[in-house]
Amino acid sequence: MVDANAIIRKISAVRKYLKLLEGYKKYSRKEIESSAILRGSAERYLYLACQAAIDLGEAVISFKNFRKPGTYAEIFYILGEEKSISKSLEEKLVQMARFRNVVAHDYEDLDFGIIHQAIVSDIDDLAEFANVAEEYLNL
Repeated sequence: MVDANAIIRKISAVRKYLKLLEGYKKYSRKEIESSAILRGSAERYLYLACQAAIDLGEAVISFKNFRKPGTYAEIFYILGEEKSISKSLEEKLVQMARFRNVVAHDYEDLDFGIIHQAIVSDIDDLAEFANVAEEYLNL
């Protein structure tokens, strides 16, 4: 069983990676895409932010003793079923979990436009999830 302190650490991890990703917003897509260092670090921090959100979702499920997920995407379906997150956020986080798998396994064929879009606007969904989890569990 996960305790509240473990969940607080997971929320902190999500926020840490999101803060790092915020720094990439000052660069254009072309600047990041043309720099191996910027591109590699942006991709890595995006992956870590997604993984931290997945870990947070798993911790909430364990803490609340919800049914166990079989996939990363299912974590967010379960949280939606249990009314821990809105349907809209559930759908966004399911897509994020699928994106994380693409980054992890198909990294050579990544469309940088998708990565740039995630950095520019989609990371806000991860911030929302961290806030919702914190409020939901009264942490």
